[in-house]
Amino acid sequence: MAGEISRFMERNFKHFNAAALMDAARAYRKHIDEGGKMMFAIAGAMSTAELGISLAEMIRKGKVHAISCTGANLEEDIFNLVAHKHYKRIPNYRYLSADEEKKLYEEGYNRVTDTCIPEEEAMRRVESALLKIWQKDEKKGVQRLPHESMYELLLSGELERYYEIDPKDSWVMEAAKKNLPLFVPGWEDSTLGNMFVSQYLKKNLSSLSFMKSGLFYMEELVKWYKKESAKHKIGFFQIGGGIAGDFPICVVPLIIQDLKENVPFWSYFCQISDSTTSYGSYSGAVPNEKITWGKLDKDTPRFIIESDATIVAPLIFAYVLGW
Repeated sequence: MAGEISRFMERNFKHFNAAALMDAARAYRKHIDEGGKMMFAIAGAMSTAELGISLAEMIRKGKVHAISCTGANLEEDIFNLVAHKHYKRIPNYRYLSADEEKKLYEEGYNRVTDTCIPEEEAMRRVESALLKIWQKDEKKGVQRLPHESMYELLLSGELERYYEIDPKDSWVMEAAKKNLPLFVPGWEDSTLGNMFVSQYLKKNLSSLSFMKSGLFYMEELVKWYKKESAKHKIGFFQIGGGIAGDFPICVVPLIIQDLKENVPFWSYFCQISDSTTSYGSYSGAVPNEKITWGKLDKDTPRFIIESDATIVAPLIFAYVLGW
């Protein structure tokens, strides 16, 4: 049953990127209705853009079944959860002088386009809570993936006294509740990844090796894809480019070409991107290129929406949810 947003989209989104959006949304809904599962890839700064408001509901309603994201998107959803009221919006960010940027830095603000993340209330607050979990894991000799520590932190209620948004709008919280398969390649590139290394260098941790790397994430992804694709068609919904998308989509050729095992290709593909199609740009490559790499088949429904994901993604989610 279609809600007001879906009916508006059906009536107005007829051509160009709007039509591509509708084609992708209808195919997404069909894929799920027919028993398929969906892998999400989240790049950019979508968590700071508060994608959680709609993505959390997608997770709750069973429309998302695994997520690959940058370390930044993993942590920034949690930062927003505990420090939202301390964020500073800069509508005129395009016109800031170097002196004004430096002043924001000195005040402890880290700017992401028009939004500034407060270091003390967000980053240091989460770091101090995670350090206790890291130290506990190290003491017990436990090896874990980065997101598993964050799932534990959220489910423990340790941060609850700091919540500044409704936790129902945190996609990582909803993922933790479902123990959703999560893959975070290149986590060490994130703020908390940097902080983990700093805690080791400050001797608050005695080793780096108990935190698993992206290679372990790929191993887990291979296991997940082999298991799930034996029972369901698996789609791939990509927001932005970069490692969040490049990493998980490669699992299919890894299994087929390197392991010499048969699995289905990805059964649906959609990318929302504002990257210009150009020579050698993977983020801007058209989906057909992925056929030659053994990621998609020639009959895979595939879509590219060349637009701003902060606008497009919530609309697609609304349509899939029947809003």
